[in-house]
Amino acid sequence: MAIDVGGTRLRVALFQENESGIYTQKVIPTHRKGESPTQRLINLVAEVWPQTGSVISIGIAVPGPCNPFEGILYKAPNIPAWRDLPLAQILTDRFSVPTFLGNDANLAALGEWKFGAARGFHDVLYLTISTGIGGGIIVQDRLLLGTQGLAGELGHITLDLEGPICSCGHPGHLEAFSSGTAIASFVREQLQKGEISILNPNAEITAKEISAAAAKGDALAIRAFQRAGFYLGYAIANFLHTFNPSIIVMGGGVSTCGELLFAPMREVMRQHILSPEYLDQLIITQAQLGDNAGLMGALALAAGNTPS
Repeated sequence: MAIDVGGTRLRVALFQENESGIYTQKVIPTHRKGESPTQRLINLVAEVWPQTGSVISIGIAVPGPCNPFEGILYKAPNIPAWRDLPLAQILTDRFSVPTFLGNDANLAALGEWKFGAARGFHDVLYLTISTGIGGGIIVQDRLLLGTQGLAGELGHITLDLEGPICSCGHPGHLEAFSSGTAIASFVREQLQKGEISILNPNAEITAKEISAAAAKGDALAIRAFQRAGFYLGYAIANFLHTFNPSIIVMGGGVSTCGELLFAPMREVMRQHILSPEYLDQLIITQAQLGDNAGLMGALALAAGNTPS
């Protein structure tokens, strides 16, 4: 059984042993008045539980920092009640099945490594660029977790101490420059300063709308993505120096903007790289699993297919 926990929805899927196709699944909102997210999750797992046969193990992808070795979720965006929650143990106690927990971005990297774009590669860098920026690293067929399982927070490297404030409260992180939220925030700021654009300053502006405006030649929209791509390339140059991957897999909604983001990214990456050998045979590609990445990573975790 694989579980993908989000701030707005809970998703539980059942898989046949040694198969990667979803056998059955159910999705519900994370929050409902009068019912805690924990109880909603337990009830959902019970609903999906098979009537015949047995569940071998449960893997669960959670948002936010966690300790995968102890199965503890330290905190979760949009689920305030989940602080220092021993979620793996709660599910193990309730269903008498071993439960394994991991950060959703790390497990998305694991999913792409096992089932998606990074199959067959041994050194993988995964980035998801969406509302925020998350990441996961596989080095020599091992998922890099760190001492407490907190490794891989690639969106929170500092690029400019004088830069904009990140969602985490610190200045100048990659997420504050290149996430969808950051791109939209930059455009709104420029519109408020009086910059001319086809974008409506009085309407809600998203990275998707900015991408569409850029496709129509809007100068501000193009500049917003050039800025995001610049900092993304700057960050990836650092990641190449640190991890020397053979493939970079890009996921998340903003990554689907393609060359609008990737062209300036590659240019800056080349400018800041220590040696051209870092780029020899390096593959940069789109993720293949989409919204299923975290779920498939949870499957790999449950099935014992973690890099080791």
